[in-house]
Amino acid sequence: MRISIVQYDIVWEDKEANFDRIEKIISGSKAGSDIIILPEMFTTGFSMNAGSLAEEPGSLTSAWMSDLAVSSDAAVCGSYIVRERGLFFNRWIFVTPGGETYIYDKRHLFSMGGEDKVFSAGKERLVFSFRGIRIFPIVCYDLRFPVWSRNRDEYDLLICSANWPARRMLVWDTLLRARAIENQCFVAGSNRLGKDATGLEYTGGSIIYGASGEVLAGLPSEHEGLVEAEPDLAQLSDLRKKFPVMKDADDFTIKV
Repeated sequence: MRISIVQYDIVWEDKEANFDRIEKIISGSKAGSDIIILPEMFTTGFSMNAGSLAEEPGSLTSAWMSDLAVSSDAAVCGSYIVRERGLFFNRWIFVTPGGETYIYDKRHLFSMGGEDKVFSAGKERLVFSFRGIRIFPIVCYDLRFPVWSRNRDEYDLLICSANWPARRMLVWDTLLRARAIENQCFVAGSNRLGKDATGLEYTGGSIIYGASGEVLAGLPSEHEGLVEAEPDLAQLSDLRKKFPVMKDADDFTIKV
């Protein structure tokens, strides 16, 4: 299993420009990937202009992701703004080369940025399998809430697509590593670069952690490009057998 994260400066509210930027970065990779991970709101930046930017399910961005998945022979994932049933969602979508689609609507909306005033929160966790690896996605602010991510031997890879500002990068890195250690899983965190139209600055910090908190691969701050790694599922299985912390975990039910 080879994982790639695309880290770039998202062009504010310009979908076509962002499609082009992603494609150029991917074209520079010599090795093929199984999964290509994009940031949160990868077509627009973290915009609250949902009324003018939202898409119906299966339209422009979804079609572009499907085409890229086929041409790359890799699944493509990230979040963008979707309108459904008269509501707006910050929707993470995973599209495979075979045409399967998995969706997760961001559960924890960033109230300090007004996201909860525009978008509707998701109600369900998503766990699914692709090419032999079990995947659990979260979006940005979800990372701060460990109960939502608690692993009961359900998944092997946690993917976090984010727009995480530069001034809170210590928090970003600390929480990603913590989620990997406490859940005995691989964690892939995808973040953007640049400055958005609201003045927030981003320095990237996209990274892939192993289940003991070790860095498998990472990109330097301010560097546009790909971070790639090949998580070893056999090694993960061996760790879980030798140090089976999950059997001692507390039981609980998440109320939605």
